[in-house]
Amino acid sequence: MRISFDLDDTLFVNKDIVKVEKELGFPYKYFYQERLRYGAIDLLKKIIENNIDLWIYTTSFRSSAYIKNYFKGYGIKIKSKNIVNGDRHMKEVQGNRNEILPSKYPVKYKIDLHIDDDISVKQNGDIYGFKVFLINDNMTNWADEIWEYIIKLHYRVS
Repeated sequence: MRISFDLDDTLFVNKDIVKVEKELGFPYKYFYQERLRYGAIDLLKKIIENNIDLWIYTTSFRSSAYIKNYFKGYGIKIKSKNIVNGDRHMKEVQGNRNEILPSKYPVKYKIDLHIDDDISVKQNGDIYGFKVFLINDNMTNWADEIWEYIIKLHYRVS
């Protein structure tokens, strides 16, 4: 099973609006200003511990090295091949097609579930046939809700 997460406003959040994880330690905190949504560390580690393939799928143009090293600061190992940023999406998904494809297209990477905050990604999932779990700033038990959904989905996929 493969699960992907968006970054901006999904995992990376505004600390003035959403509760966040403890700031990265030295020296990471000097290189990475983004704050991680509270509960993300435990959820991402649980996903990995349960042999679920963890992916990051973002429209941002942060490098895969940047993303990989950010999560490394929290003890979360994400493989470079499991990171789809704006550059990779444009090259591998959009390519030379005249038709504009959605900003995210998880089926290209055989991702079973994508977690995002953007309603248009959910709408594209309905149109193009990929599953999206929609998150918002008011969800206090978001990590538990996602984990329960993953378990239900996992038993349907297996």
